[in-house]
Amino acid sequence: TFPHVINTKGHLMIEVDARGLSCPEPVILTMNAMKQNGSQPLKVTVSNTVARDNVCSLAKKRKRTATAQRVGDDYVIDIA
Repeated sequence: TFPHVINTKGHLMIEVDARGLSCPEPVILTMNAMKQNGSQPLKVTVSNTVARDNVCSLAKKRKRTATAQRVGDDYVIDIA
């Protein structure tokens, strides 16, 4: 669940693993990662549709774009 930095195709991205957590925890972790890392892209992984929708809503409120896709049993949300 601890946000960490990954290198994707030469670009740094902050990764938040919020799988297994119930709201509001995924939203809080994402919000903290946004505060700590400014406009850096984020990759947030959640395990339910409520968390997916709430994290996407947070991104929209912060004037960021969010793209969610199903990956196995989880949802991966890319926030730019």
